[in-house]
Amino acid sequence: MLDRLPMILSAVLILLTLTFIVAYVSIDEETETTWEHHESVEAAGWNPDQLIQARNYYESINSTALMVIYQGKILLSWGDVTSNTNAHSIRKSFLSALYGIEIEQGTFSLDDSLRDFEIEEEPPLSGLEMRAQLEHLMSSTSGVYLPAGEESWNMRQARPARGTRIPGSYYYYNNWDFNVLGTIYNQETNRDLFEDFTERIAEPLGMEDFNLGNTQYKFENRRSLHPSYLFRMSARDFARFGQLYLQKGVWDNEQIVPEDWVELSTQPHAEVTSNNIFDYGYLWWSAIGGIYEELGMFSAVGRYGQSIEVIPEMDLVFVHRVDSNHHSFSMARDSVNDLQRLQLLQLILDGKKSE
Repeated sequence: MLDRLPMILSAVLILLTLTFIVAYVSIDEETETTWEHHESVEAAGWNPDQLIQARNYYESINSTALMVIYQGKILLSWGDVTSNTNAHSIRKSFLSALYGIEIEQGTFSLDDSLRDFEIEEEPPLSGLEMRAQLEHLMSSTSGVYLPAGEESWNMRQARPARGTRIPGSYYYYNNWDFNVLGTIYNQETNRDLFEDFTERIAEPLGMEDFNLGNTQYKFENRRSLHPSYLFRMSARDFARFGQLYLQKGVWDNEQIVPEDWVELSTQPHAEVTSNNIFDYGYLWWSAIGGIYEELGMFSAVGRYGQSIEVIPEMDLVFVHRVDSNHHSFSMARDSVNDLQRLQLLQLILDGKKSE
């Protein structure tokens, strides 16, 4: 028996190592959830060794949570996936979904203009600016170049001079467009976009952490009459929203967001000359080149490293979070840039075994 002890210990060590690898690359914390889990990454057709490389890279940058949903089940869940933190510009894709519902019902038309909506601003809009249509606001091509709430320094520096572009002719990532869409939605529906999101999307999807208390209008009247509409949401509820779009707007056999709108809004509608990976859709980013275009990827992207990547050709949703609410967060040091996020995504995609 003693002469077999080294062999037995070696076998135990291998088993423990394999168990650690599976745990390390898959689930950080066993929290109660209605999401189903894959039995293991290997059983789901993924290479644990490659996913360890991805995990090590994740640990080396400033990510605070990550989820990968593959074939409708959790493949990877790292970090704190349950805390509701600032969604930043992911909020815009949430609003796009609500507009899709209302456009199908005839409340809006994409060629409705700011004049039709009698939009006011201080200083007042010019006749040219009032010609901007709903589709221009959604594709960030309105040509209205005025201060807006929640603008970053880079956005302010990049803003073109007022009156230099015809509506629909030029892309500039414009919080004025996005915030006015919130005003128009509430004004024309005579409802509240936060309440509608909660009742029409969050509750049907069974979001586990989000509630109406995780929303806020932020008024910055010295910049604009139109407030920002802010969301806080967890990584696992981000994943539900991404899965809804992966399923073409269907959840539990119910069409939550019109399928035609999911298709239309995630296609490119504005060329982004400064970006060789994405063009802009209707409050979504659409991959335009290389492997990501081949995979049909479209994304909701927010400041500091927030993202929901939907990859139809792999039946996969990738969610990345950076908690900018944390007391120790520093904009300069703790954000994850687009290249880092996409490098992490690529490391994970490389882990899929050939079939």
